[in-house]
Amino acid sequence: MPQEHVVLKNCGVIDPRDIESYLERDGFKALAKARRMTPEQVTDEIKASGLRGRGGAGFPCGIKWEGARKAPGDEKYVICNADEGEVGTFKDRYILERDPFTLVEAIAIAGYAIGAGQAYIYLRAEYHYLLDQLQNAIDQAKQRGFLEGIAVEIKEGAGAYVCGEESALMDSIEGKRGESRYRPPFPTTSGLWGKPTIINNVETLMNIPPIILNGAQWFGRMGTERSKGTKVFSVSGDVAKPGVYELVLGSPLRELVEDLAQAENVKMVQIGGATGRILPGDRLDTLLAFESVLGAGAVTVYNDRRDVIDIVYRTMEFLAEESCGKCTPCRQGTEVMVGILEKFKNGEGSEREIRHLQDLSSAMMLTSLCGLGQAAPNAVLDTLQHFRADYERQFALVGG
Repeated sequence: MPQEHVVLKNCGVIDPRDIESYLERDGFKALAKARRMTPEQVTDEIKASGLRGRGGAGFPCGIKWEGARKAPGDEKYVICNADEGEVGTFKDRYILERDPFTLVEAIAIAGYAIGAGQAYIYLRAEYHYLLDQLQNAIDQAKQRGFLEGIAVEIKEGAGAYVCGEESALMDSIEGKRGESRYRPPFPTTSGLWGKPTIINNVETLMNIPPIILNGAQWFGRMGTERSKGTKVFSVSGDVAKPGVYELVLGSPLRELVEDLAQAENVKMVQIGGATGRILPGDRLDTLLAFESVLGAGAVTVYNDRRDVIDIVYRTMEFLAEESCGKCTPCRQGTEVMVGILEKFKNGEGSEREIRHLQDLSSAMMLTSLCGLGQAAPNAVLDTLQHFRADYERQFALVGG
C-alpha cells in the first residue's frame, strides 16, 4: 500500500516562506468555508470525521472542541503543542519546516469554532531555528486578513520533556515551572489562566483544513472503525531509510518498518517514544491503530545485535531525569527502576528483582499524576513479556 498524503500533501511542494504558493493549492479556502458555517457546525464536522488527537492519547478532537465551545466565559484559548519532546519523534519539525501555513489556517479555524480570540504555538526550545519562518507565516496570514478575530503568538519552551504534557505546557506558558496539574478540572473548562482552552498538537491541527474542505465523510472513509484518517510516523534506528512517512491508519507495522524504512533482522520495535510500547520482530503484522498500538508517531527499530537490557535501562534513565518530581510514584519509582535495571546490566539480577519491577510498574501506572509516570513502565513490562530470557540470562551469573 503506498503512502497517503493528507497531512504532508504540501510538504516539499509549496514554498514555506511564501503564502502565494499556499494559496495556489487551495490555501485558506477551508477557513473561508468554516466562516460560512456556524461554530457549532464546524465542531460537528470535526466530531463526525472521527479525528482523534495525534499526540499519543487519542482523545476525540471534536469532543474536546465542543467542551470548550460550550464552556461559559468570553475569554478562551487555543494552544498548538509544537513541543515534540518525545524520544525519536521529528515529524512535527518536518511539517513546520515545510508547511507552516496549513497550521496557521487550522489554528484560525479552531479559534472560530470555540470562540477564542487568542492562540499560542508552544514551540520546542530545540526548534528555535524555525521561529522566524513560523512567525513569517503568521505575519503573512495576518496581512491578508485571514487572522481577523484571533491573535496568534509563539511561546518557546525551555527544553523540558514533561512540558509536552498539556497541563505542564500551560504552566510553562503562564511563566511557571512546568508541572502536571491535578484533574479535574480539565483544560476545556479551566485551562490557561483558568479559562476554557483546547490543546492540539501540530499533526492533529494539520488535519483540520482538509476535513473542513473535503467533508467528514471523506476523512472517515480512511482508516479503521475507531481510527480514522492517516498517521504521520518518524522512523529511526536500525533502518536503511529513516524518515517521515504517512500511512492510512490500520496499515501493518511491517509496511512501515520493512517496506518503507527497509529494516532487516528486526529484533524489536518501540512505538510511541520513551513511554511507548515495544513489539518483538515477529509481531510486525500488528496494525498501526489506536485500538492496537500507535502512540505519538515515533517508531524506533532495533536489530538483532542490540542489547534489550541496555535499551530499557537507558530509556528509564531518561525518564527519571525528565520527571518533574511533583508526584511520588513517578519521582521515586523511575529512580528505583533505574537501580534495579542497573543490577541486570551488571549481571546481578534475580527473580526477586523481576517481581519488584512488576509490582512497581503496577503501582506507578495506577497512581502517577500524568502520562509520564503512568506509561514509564511500558518498556519494562513489554520486554519482560517478550524478552524475559534476556533478563534471566543476567541472574544465571549469580545463581539467582
